[in-house]
Amino acid sequence: MNVLVTGVTGQLGHDCVAELTKRGVAVRGVSSRDFSLTDFDRAREYILSYHPDVVIHCAAYTAVDRAEEEPELCEAVNAGGTRNLAEICRQIDAKMIYISTDYVFPGSGEDFYEPEDPKGPKNVYGRSKLHGEEAVREILERFFIVRISWVFGIHGNNFIRTMLRLSETHRELTVVDDQVGSPTYTKDLAVLLADMSGSERYGVYHATNEGVCSWAELAGETFRLSGRQVTVTPVPSSAYPTRAERPQNSRLSKDCLDRAGFARLPSWQDALKRYLAELQQNHMI
Repeated sequence: MNVLVTGVTGQLGHDCVAELTKRGVAVRGVSSRDFSLTDFDRAREYILSYHPDVVIHCAAYTAVDRAEEEPELCEAVNAGGTRNLAEICRQIDAKMIYISTDYVFPGSGEDFYEPEDPKGPKNVYGRSKLHGEEAVREILERFFIVRISWVFGIHGNNFIRTMLRLSETHRELTVVDDQVGSPTYTKDLAVLLADMSGSERYGVYHATNEGVCSWAELAGETFRLSGRQVTVTPVPSSAYPTRAERPQNSRLSKDCLDRAGFARLPSWQDALKRYLAELQQNHMI
């Protein structure tokens, strides 16, 4: 089995390649240096030369606030680029794993979203990722759509690393506490995606670490586990207005994993503990 992973320079793409390599799977990670997602001919030429059996599509335009100012570019990459990859997968009969987001939902209430619940993204980024989902469903029969949230990994910037950096100069921090969801450790998610790549249990899935928290709770646990003496003061989202509206409810039901026989990811607290150890081992904290 040959696997192509897009977005290899990002947190998830990096860990997917590492996990597949560890399993002895033939895998190639690619980035925008290899081809642009929006250039169909170049993308097709490159992918046909490798002829993968599976494409794990981790690459995306993820600058959520900036997307409000350049919606055409965000749409071109996340929707148009995904459509291009799906069409190429159809032509070479490859299965596709498309990484999507909790932002496709409206983010209201307190219930856990099921995969087929009504969509209603509140920002440009969420709409572009939903359009990507729609392209995959339209073009392919052999696909996985995997929605994730609050991503953190060793190979890139994220909320946890930002908190650790701020803790070097601040003894008190105010952090939003009315947005609730589940963190997703890319090292854990990569295990699931590798399992999916070798299976035929196609469909739409939610995959995050188990348990829910607010951003303030995540920050507090980060400081506790890392031994940082920082006081976290919870504040509402209104205290930190952003160009793009964020969902207040990012709770995603993982019952879909149970029904398909896939293992759930470990708890977010366990994932955070292992992530901090990974950062320390790599001399990054």
